[in-house]
Amino acid sequence: MTNGVATLAMVSLDCGDPAALARFYAQVLGWEVTHSQDEYAMITSPDGVSLGFGRVEDYQPPRWPDPSSPKRFHLDFYVDDLDKAQERCVELGASVAEFQPGGDRWRVLLDPAGHPFDICLKS
Repeated sequence: MTNGVATLAMVSLDCGDPAALARFYAQVLGWEVTHSQDEYAMITSPDGVSLGFGRVEDYQPPRWPDPSSPKRFHLDFYVDDLDKAQERCVELGASVAEFQPGGDRWRVLLDPAGHPFDICLKS
């Protein structure tokens, strides 16, 4: 393995409402909202990993799984129980994607801004 020229500082997601999306992911992950303004918000894990959320005017979410609407990224989260995790994420503001390619191994959800993310069984 070679040394890189950079280290990952954070992943930032485009959205229409940074504060709301930060609150959603903070609750999903049990992290802390460490910065929140109209244009930008950030959450941080206890060990220092961060996710950022930036406002984009007229934000339009990707259309999952429409190939003409390119998906820019997705996050995968390990969970112990798919049903319980899905229920809690929906309570927090997620929705269940219509297209579900993961069978009983993972589920595709959409965050409140429309970004797809997966909840995956650990084992």
